[in-house]
Amino acid sequence: MRVQNGRLVALVAAVAVAAITGGGALAWRQGPQANAEADAAPLSSSPSPATSTPTKSTTTAKPTPTPTSTPSSKPSTTSAGPVKTKIDLKKLTPGRTPQITYLSGRTIRGGAGEDVKIPGATDIQEVARLGNTSLAVVTKGFGNEMLTLDSEGNITRRTPDVTQIVTTDDGSAAAYAGTKLKDTGESTAGATIYAEQAEAQGVQKITVPDIWNTTLEAYVDGKVYFDASTTQDGVSALYEWTPGESKATLLKSIPKALAVSGAGTAGSLTTLADQSSCSSLLTVPAGKRLWRTCDYMITGFTPDGATVIAGSKYQDGYGDGIAAVLSAKNGSLLHEWSGVFRQAVPEDDQHILLLADTGDQTPASIVRCTISSGACELATPLAKGQLLIGA
Repeated sequence: MRVQNGRLVALVAAVAVAAITGGGALAWRQGPQANAEADAAPLSSSPSPATSTPTKSTTTAKPTPTPTSTPSSKPSTTSAGPVKTKIDLKKLTPGRTPQITYLSGRTIRGGAGEDVKIPGATDIQEVARLGNTSLAVVTKGFGNEMLTLDSEGNITRRTPDVTQIVTTDDGSAAAYAGTKLKDTGESTAGATIYAEQAEAQGVQKITVPDIWNTTLEAYVDGKVYFDASTTQDGVSALYEWTPGESKATLLKSIPKALAVSGAGTAGSLTTLADQSSCSSLLTVPAGKRLWRTCDYMITGFTPDGATVIAGSKYQDGYGDGIAAVLSAKNGSLLHEWSGVFRQAVPEDDQHILLLADTGDQTPASIVRCTISSGACELATPLAKGQLLIGA
């Protein structure tokens, strides 16, 4: 399951809040300042370009085996409480490449499989791996289509109107959603949800009429979850579909879903106001509230569901100003990074990948950060060109 910031912009529109286009200033979290900000410490063992002293870990989580080196600036003087760090891309040292699927230029890399180049010159919106095949959502006319590629990069299937992909954590199954567009680019009512397993023949699908603003959330425990509203400007809710069944089930107890975990929980947008929001962690399918945060917006989960990935409490524009990880048990802050982030995706239960740059048309990198310590490294070189973390 992968989560991206573009989904949140669509959600804001769905609840009739005016979207502010362009890459203007981002809303920054205004919360407790228990610790002075420090630059993110590099993960790899090679020395940082800046001379510094070690940063003290302030979380109770068990440290990862990955060695850390000295941080790139003076650490916080507070010895307890959550840590906040600012990422300086030029000071981070190189580490290993992403262990999940990602796009560099027009080549799909990472995960289980060889590098695969996407043919053509159309814009690439999303990529994923499914067993020995690769999936890529590309533009076509006023809309999109999904290309299925074999291990040599040959196109074996084209699926029209697909806009989103989610995969299981082990890459053995994928779900994708399609919505027809008018010639003007406007969306129409209804959506088709597809599900496919790597080792099975054929594709299962259902068409759900009269829904709007469909957003795939997750493919976990053999079920596909998506959020949609029954009117174009109405409040959305979560749907659950088991591939093979003839219809999806509406879960009214999970309104305005933001993300779904494999641990039976979901993020829900509780309130949305000018430059702010609150979100809650709910149980699925009952909708019991476990906790609420008005400091961050829930955007995803680690595969085990124990850690919540979060961003700024209001998200719009080019990228997000912060990325954070919270305890799924009580919503407490584990770590917060500041910078410019276009994606925040879990790599595994202990690491988060951030697609980071300093603004439009600037060099970008996929950055790996350790949840327990906050230490970061470059998972891809800092460079210009298309870069995208896969589904």
